[in-house]
Amino acid sequence: MSWEPRSPGGDFEDPFVKILKEFQKFLKQRAPGPIFKGWKIILLLLVVGFFLWKGFYIVAPDEQGVVLRFGKMVRTTSPGPHLKIPMIEEVLLPKITKLHRIEIGFRTRGSSSQRIPVEALMVTGDENIVAVEMIVQFRIKNAQEFLFNVADIGATIKKSAEASIRQVVGQTDIDEALTVGKAQIQLEAQTALQNILDEYEAGVQITAIQLQDVNPPDDVAAAFKDVASAKEDKEKLINESHGYRNDIIPKAKGEAAQMVNEAQAYSESRVRRAEGEADRFLKTLKEYKQSEKIIRKRIFIETMEEVMSKVDKVIIDDAVAGKVLPYLPLDRGVLGKGLKQGAK
Repeated sequence: MSWEPRSPGGDFEDPFVKILKEFQKFLKQRAPGPIFKGWKIILLLLVVGFFLWKGFYIVAPDEQGVVLRFGKMVRTTSPGPHLKIPMIEEVLLPKITKLHRIEIGFRTRGSSSQRIPVEALMVTGDENIVAVEMIVQFRIKNAQEFLFNVADIGATIKKSAEASIRQVVGQTDIDEALTVGKAQIQLEAQTALQNILDEYEAGVQITAIQLQDVNPPDDVAAAFKDVASAKEDKEKLINESHGYRNDIIPKAKGEAAQMVNEAQAYSESRVRRAEGEADRFLKTLKEYKQSEKIIRKRIFIETMEEVMSKVDKVIIDDAVAGKVLPYLPLDRGVLGKGLKQGAK
């Protein structure tokens, strides 16, 4: 069973096989006798060996074969072993799954990097200047377009990426570019770059744009640092004032609610006490009208109990009252204190 490679586009007879058939036919016509059979076989083996040596090639799993005949593409081949016509056909093997990268705004030198100001410096939307360092990652999505539609694909991607990032940064304020706006800048720049390359039919898929560093230029970095510190202090004071407000307002509301509740409780207590005293007075008045002498004496006794409860009392029996000599201790009590103070 013979093995004849076919192209991905459909049935295709390999030109190497066609040449072998034509050569075999030529030998049969030129040397039909049995004397030349041995030489025909040897010559055929030599030709086959030469073609196999020069025409055999392998496409790796991460590659795609592009076959050129006299500089013009004739077919593409998938991963695996294939044959080409020696000295007539040429095979290019672009790595279609490899992730390529291009550095913009800086160059990596071993373990360190060096900024390229002519690429890195850009003008923001509020007319400030920032230095942007980024990496463009891409892979080949169409080998034919990648190889033949653009003369210098690396330079084209680099220049297009610079144009895209400058356009996006030019529409962004510097504060946003330095802080929270980096993710949006990456996304917009990637979309813009992909659109440009699709217009060129470059056969490239942009997989990512990564901002490595976005900072003010070195000449004004100190001034930007001072401004950033001032903004941080401002935000700190604002947050502290908000915290104080959030602390004092609930506390004041709580104290106000407590005062209102206490006032309401005091009001209710006073009202109830007044109502009770008024009710008591009315009841006493009703009893007083029924027996004035008894009620008057009871009120007198209750009043004296309340008044005399805090005063020293001496009880004298009426039977001996006439025999007792009244005695006033001038050195004790309120009167004694008054006399002493006067003497001083």
